[in-house]
Amino acid sequence: MEFQNALTAFESVIGLEVHAELETKSKMFCSCPVVDSTVSNPNVAVCPVCTGMPGVLPVVNQRAVEYALRVALALECEIAETSIFARKNYFYPDLPKGYQISQYEQPLARNGRLKFQTADGEREIRIRRVHLEEDTGKLTHVHRDEETFSLVDLNRAGVPLLEIVSEPDLRSAVEVRAFAASLRTILRYLKVNSGDLEKGVLRVEPNISVRTLGSSELGTRVEVKNLNSFRALERSVDFEIKRQIAEIQTGRQVIQQTVGWDENLGMTVPQRTKEEEDDYRYFPEPDLPPLVIEPEWIDSIREALPELPDAKLHRFIQQYSLSEYDADVLVAERSIADYFEGTVAALAETPQVEVSPKTVANWITGELFGLLNHHGVAIEQAAITPQDLASLLQMVSQGVINQNTAKIVLAEMFASGKPATEIITERGLTQISDRSFITDLVDQVLSANPEQVDEYVHGKDSIARWLFGQVMRSAKGQANPQVVQTELDKRLSALRAAEGH
Repeated sequence: MEFQNALTAFESVIGLEVHAELETKSKMFCSCPVVDSTVSNPNVAVCPVCTGMPGVLPVVNQRAVEYALRVALALECEIAETSIFARKNYFYPDLPKGYQISQYEQPLARNGRLKFQTADGEREIRIRRVHLEEDTGKLTHVHRDEETFSLVDLNRAGVPLLEIVSEPDLRSAVEVRAFAASLRTILRYLKVNSGDLEKGVLRVEPNISVRTLGSSELGTRVEVKNLNSFRALERSVDFEIKRQIAEIQTGRQVIQQTVGWDENLGMTVPQRTKEEEDDYRYFPEPDLPPLVIEPEWIDSIREALPELPDAKLHRFIQQYSLSEYDADVLVAERSIADYFEGTVAALAETPQVEVSPKTVANWITGELFGLLNHHGVAIEQAAITPQDLASLLQMVSQGVINQNTAKIVLAEMFASGKPATEIITERGLTQISDRSFITDLVDQVLSANPEQVDEYVHGKDSIARWLFGQVMRSAKGQANPQVVQTELDKRLSALRAAEGH
């Protein structure tokens, strides 16, 4: 209880540094291809430029600049028509040049914002800067035969990297996670980054400090690294907040440092003392001229931006009368939102058949998501096109097949790629709505189950559901449920009336 009271007496102050590898074909300053280091052999995409050999000159990747501008504009940043590349000097084993080409005093963009939803409503976080740089290589630490050593893979060295720095406006681990997830969604919408934290192509590094509630002074900050999931991000921030409060409560000072997150221990572990900007000895990159962006190019990129998640969310709610929850699930991925609208558009081509957008959303987030998850397939890889799903839903609406049969057909469509009409014809799955046929089935079921009928007649209403299931089973699931329910209710009511109940 005492520590809980201490928590409420302090406020956490959190800013994020987000590094996103840009999905260009070549590296930031050379023609080496960008390869997936998780599947490629090590050190196969390396040249004298990205290793900083004497006499070589870097050249800026125009597509990387374009991708960076997409992100900066989506975050409503002020774009600098002239920005400067700088050398950031420090030595790490995975940085072969001994310095990193980045941007410092004059970045590509400043003063943006990101709005996102939390359980407590909408939050807006200020974006301090967005700038371009090159990534470092990758170290693999090996423990073998009581020896420990590290291997260096330079495939990643020189890959275009976008750094997005927020202001310290975040106040909790939950907010940090929501902000990072929202930013990831935007990057994926813009098709500049896959958002794969596990592979390290998106790296979120929180800077955390605490202060007494009501104070305007910033506390000593600690940066957390080695986070490969949103769960690890949230847990590490929560742990670090509590750790720093405990340090202050016991009279110790919080040390400015970089810490790593140990998932197994569930705690942060010190890595190194946190560097200050002076430690990097920034100076303008002598081998690169200023980066000058023409206003016309900025305008053309702005006009080509897709509808972003927040705008799409509000439009889906308004245009399709969806709940906020349904809309949020659909817009979480651009491919899913596109699939939903593709299905709705295909249904609109036959206006005489009414299928609501809510029904479409239910089928996508229910049955289709279930199949995608079970088979580990992305929606853009599914054999079922939006037109295929629209055709299936039309047949349900027209009474050609019922809901349960449609689920069977959908699974077959997913597995075989065949259209619904072909599967229904081949397997004879057309819904039976003939009343005389269904009445005969009802009579057969009632005659075969006299004890259950007697229980119903004497007041056990729940038996009606069981009898309904028996009729549907007799019809192999193909009977029209509404007709079955109507005929069964009629027969059961007659039996009760005959018994005087």
